[in-house]
Amino acid sequence: MAQLLFTVTNDLNYDQRMIRICGTLAEAGHEVTLVGREKGDSKPLNEQVFTQTRLKCWFEKGKLFYLEYNLRLLFFLLRQKFDVLTAIDLDTLAPVWMACRIKSKKCIYDAHEYFSEVPEVLNRPLTKWIWEALARVLIPRVDAAYTVGPALAAELSQRYGIEFGVVRNVPFRRQLDLNPQQPPVILYQGMLNEGRGLEAAIEAMQWVSGAQLWLAGEGDLSQKLRQLSRDLGLENKVQFLGYCSPASLPALTAKATLGLNLLENRGKNYYLSLANKAFDYIQAGIPSLHMRFPEYIALQSQYATFCLLDELYPERLAQTLNHLLSDAEWYERVQENCHRAGEELCWEKEKEALLGYYD
Repeated sequence: MAQLLFTVTNDLNYDQRMIRICGTLAEAGHEVTLVGREKGDSKPLNEQVFTQTRLKCWFEKGKLFYLEYNLRLLFFLLRQKFDVLTAIDLDTLAPVWMACRIKSKKCIYDAHEYFSEVPEVLNRPLTKWIWEALARVLIPRVDAAYTVGPALAAELSQRYGIEFGVVRNVPFRRQLDLNPQQPPVILYQGMLNEGRGLEAAIEAMQWVSGAQLWLAGEGDLSQKLRQLSRDLGLENKVQFLGYCSPASLPALTAKATLGLNLLENRGKNYYLSLANKAFDYIQAGIPSLHMRFPEYIALQSQYATFCLLDELYPERLAQTLNHLLSDAEWYERVQENCHRAGEELCWEKEKEALLGYYD
C-alpha cells in the first residue's frame, strides 16, 4: 500500500475525474488524499472513500490567488507523509515538484488540459509566457505523466520531451432507463466558460422548434449567458440548472434528447480535447453534437455515436438541431450505437491504465 496525494485548485465536490481516480486507487488498497481549495460559497464535502482536504485562501482568482494557493500548498505538502505526489494540471505542479524533490519522493503529472493553450491564457501574452516557461522547466523533470486523450498525449510528449500516457475521462458503466422529457431537451453539462460555444447555443434556440436548452453548470460566463437569454426573450426555452453534483448528473442526462459539446477552435487545448461529457452522453444513450476535432473524428469513425459540426454559427446550429430532433431513423440508430459503445468506453475498463501507473 502506498500513500498517494493529489492536488487540484478547484472545489472537490464537482470534480468527477478526481473522484473516480482517487476512489479507484483507494479501493485498490492505497492511502489516498485529495487536496483542493475552499471558496467562500463552498458546500460541505461529500463523503468519499478517500481523504479530502481543502485549503482556504484570501484571494479567489487571478495571479494573487495562484501565488497564495501555491505557497499554502507547498507548506501543507511539506508537513505531509506521502510516497507519490500527483499534480493535476500545471497550476499545482510547482509546489508538488518542490515538495517531491525536498522529500525525495515520486512526482507524477496528470494533465487534464493543455494549460498554456486554454482560452483564458491565449490572449494574454505575458501570462501565457509564464505558464509555458514553467511547463518547459518542470514537466520534463517529473517521474511520469499522463493525460486525457491520445491526440493531446502525442502533442505534449513532443513538446516537453517526456512520454505521456493516456487515462481517458470516462464514466462508470450505467444501465439507465431513459426518461426523455417533453418537450425535447438539448443538454449542455460542464463549466459555463469562454470558448464553449454557449453563446451560439443560446442564440440558436431562437429558431429551434419545440425544444428546451438546459445548461447544467456555472462558470465565468454565468451572468453574461443569463443576460443573453433574457435579452433574446428565451427565458422559457433556456434553463440554467446551476451546479449539479456528480451523483445527480446521470439521471439528469437520461432526461435529455441531445447532448452538446461545442468547443470553439481557440488553441490546441480545445482542438485536441476529449471531453468527459462526450462519454457521459454515450453512457446515457443519447446522441450528441461535437465539433469536427481529431478525437471526436476518431470516436465517430469507430462508434458512430455523434453528429460532427464543421462550423459554429447560430443559424446553422439551429438547422442541425431541428433536423436531428425530427429524424427518428437517425436518432434510433445512433442511440443503439451509444449502447454498444458504452460497453467499451467505461471506467471499469479504463481504470486498468490508471492502476498501472501507481502499482
